[in-house]
Amino acid sequence: MTATYTIKGMTCGHCVSSVKEEVGAIPGVTRVDVDLETGRMRVESDAPIDPAAIVAAVEEAGYQVVTEPASGTGE
Repeated sequence: MTATYTIKGMTCGHCVSSVKEEVGAIPGVTRVDVDLETGRMRVESDAPIDPAAIVAAVEEAGYQVVTEPASGTGE
């Protein structure tokens, strides 16, 4: 499963690391890719992940999700 989110407020590599660490700690998440320039985050998982868990993890890192996926792509 793959889902893409847009994150607001990241300004540096440390921001990216913080988001990846928090989101990567969610059970079932297998990969997190974050593009600082675009603010896009791609989350891969071995099962569907509740978008609220992703949002909570991003907020725990100190940032905001500005768009949530309607559903995973099923990839």
